[in-house]
Amino acid sequence: MTQRPPHTLVAIGFVIAAVACFATLDTTTKYVSLSVPVLMALWFRYVFQAVATTLVVLPYMGRSVLRTEQPKLQFLRGILLFLTSLLAFFSLKYMPVGEFTAIVMITPLIITLLAATSLGERVSPLRWALVGGGFIGTLIIIRPGSEAFSWTMLLPLGLVATNASFQILTSKMARTEAPLTMHFYTGWIGTLLSSVILPFVWAPVTSGWLWAGMVLMGVTGSVGHFLLILAYARAPAATLTPYLYAQIGFAMLGGWLVFAHVPDHWSVLGMVLVALCGAGGAWATLHERRRLQQLAPAA
Repeated sequence: MTQRPPHTLVAIGFVIAAVACFATLDTTTKYVSLSVPVLMALWFRYVFQAVATTLVVLPYMGRSVLRTEQPKLQFLRGILLFLTSLLAFFSLKYMPVGEFTAIVMITPLIITLLAATSLGERVSPLRWALVGGGFIGTLIIIRPGSEAFSWTMLLPLGLVATNASFQILTSKMARTEAPLTMHFYTGWIGTLLSSVILPFVWAPVTSGWLWAGMVLMGVTGSVGHFLLILAYARAPAATLTPYLYAQIGFAMLGGWLVFAHVPDHWSVLGMVLVALCGAGGAWATLHERRRLQQLAPAA
């Protein structure tokens, strides 16, 4: 049996810790958004991330953190992440955490589809089948036409579109931009956009639990993204992607502990199908790349 290099095992540990943070963020977001205006909670989450990132990065990089070759793309990336966060907050207000997470987890499959149609990347029949399986899993969760269906279940699909665009743009920009610089700009662009809206949605918060929840949102969001940066610096994305689907399990646990919500059998089936197809797609991509690397010297 092939043993994983120690740095890969550390990267996997970082990814699992990151998705646990994201599941905690989503669960807390749902709890807070039941009492606090969504856009106000979103502003607090962005301010916390922007300030925390600045305090950590500025002493380390100085003014060089501001250096970018693609300021317009930095702004576009910030807008895409802001829209992704906005759709996530509204989705969580109306949907169970586990089901929401499973639908969002089809994003890597959508990226495969976009890579084939927009970038001309060759996609194997197996990966096409896995993309189809992921869509079927999503339809099982949403179940359009059934009593369980609500228009709010379409919100995560919009999130998937913005998130996939965000991920593709990030992959493109990573060739010339420093990861910490991108993280810095997205935090402050989101803060700027949400600050413009804040005066129209501000409401007093008197509950200490709600303030604690918003602080926890900021901490888990910032720490989760930082852990992902550490993970991707140690191992390829294709190696780590299957472990991202552990977030579905953490989300189901959070939904059960905080809201006593247990998904029905059909939703569980859809979640399992999404997770299996998503993880399988990542493994298929990894094996295809390894095969091409092995054939390259012989060409």
